[in-house]
This record gives sequence, structure tokens and C-alpha cells, in this order.
Amino acid sequence: MFEKIQQLNEQFSHLTAQEILEYFLNAYKGKIALSSSFGAEDQVLSHMILTIDKTAKIFTLDTGRLPYETYSVMDSTNLKYGIKVDVYFPEAKEVEELYKTQGINGFYESIENRKRCCFVRKIQPLQRALKGLEVWVTGLRASQSVTREQMQLIEYDEANQVIKLNPLLAWSEQDVWDFIKENNVPYNKLHDQGYPSIGCAPCTRAVKEGEDIRSGRWWWENPEHKECGLHKK
Repeated sequence: MFEKIQQLNEQFSHLTAQEILEYFLNAYKGKIALSSSFGAEDQVLSHMILTIDKTAKIFTLDTGRLPYETYSVMDSTNLKYGIKVDVYFPEAKEVEELYKTQGINGFYESIENRKRCCFVRKIQPLQRALKGLEVWVTGLRASQSVTREQMQLIEYDEANQVIKLNPLLAWSEQDVWDFIKENNVPYNKLHDQGYPSIGCAPCTRAVKEGEDIRSGRWWWENPEHKECGLHKK
């Protein structure tokens, strides 16, 4: 698999995000999906993907603690493109057990608690969403954080046994917003309020000018810990 991934990276490194998506959507039709958190990057990819294939699978993970604005852009996206994004929820019993063991906001108390919360609300639903797929499309960009600088355009996710495709890896934040404006793509209004990266409401805050764009996520932790486990190699 390592050799195949290296070959794919060499083959597609010079192509645009649109060209890369066109190839993979055709080559893996019915076996490829975009996971969307309705952030700016995912909205760019949703527009590109649905322009190529209106029947392509797009799914989201509803953790049960998302901001109102995220549900609003989910609705706007469904209406604009005439689709229904697939929604995956955490298992009720797992959430109940989470509350019993660490309380409602226990994730603030330790990295272990926070990662357990992310596992129940994100990782387990993601595993169900990716079942039967061969390619997982993400909106990751290398400049988003120190944890993403070494990522490749095409990777292999061992945990989920899928090819992970990051078409916007080399894009800048300006590239993303230029595309959104040029194509009138719906976006989360929290972006206008200083939220460059948006996750669960209790784990996301606005950032100050000059701060890292991921500094508003799990802001009480050190930068090298700021991943929920979805994008572990």
C-alpha cells in the first residue's frame, strides 16, 4: 500500500483540487465520501464535489454539542445544492456513560477526558460512516496547524483502512475564501466572528488577530495535542 500511495502522490501532485476530485469520484464511484464539519474548506469541497457528481456521498458527524450556526449552514447547504447530507450521531448509551464517568464538561479536566469525549462523539460515528468506503475526502490544509504540516495529498488511514484524500492540502486560507466568494458558497457565519476553525461549541472559541488559526480549538491544551483523533496517521 505504501508504494501505491507514493505513486498516487507523484501522479496527482501537479493537478488542481478539481482535477483530483474528478478522477477519484469517477474511479471510486459509490466508494468515496467527503466528511464535512461545514467549515470553510469542507464547503469548498462540497461545492466542487457536487458540481462533478450530484449523487456523491457527503456526511457529517453531529456530536450533539455543535453551535447553532453549524446547523444553519448545514441547512443552507442542503437547500442550495438540493441534497441531504448524511448525519451520523454518537451512540446514546456511550454518551450516557460519558456523562456518568466525567460529567457534562469533564473534557476540560484532562487530555484523557477530552480524547474520550472525542472518541465517543466523533471517532465511533466516523468508523460507522466510513464502513464500506475506499476513499475518505477531507478538507485538511497543511498550514492549519503544526500537527498537519507533514501530511501528504494522498495518505492511507490504517485505522479505518481507507485512502485519505486531502485535495486542499496546499491551499492557503486566502485561496479558500476567494473560492467561497467567487462561487457564492454558503459558509458558517461564526467565521465572520473570529472563528477560523469550528468544532463543538464548548471546545471552540474565537481567536485574536495574529493567533494561529487552530488556537481556538481546545485552547486550554498545547498545540501538539490539538487533534481529536480523526486524523491520526
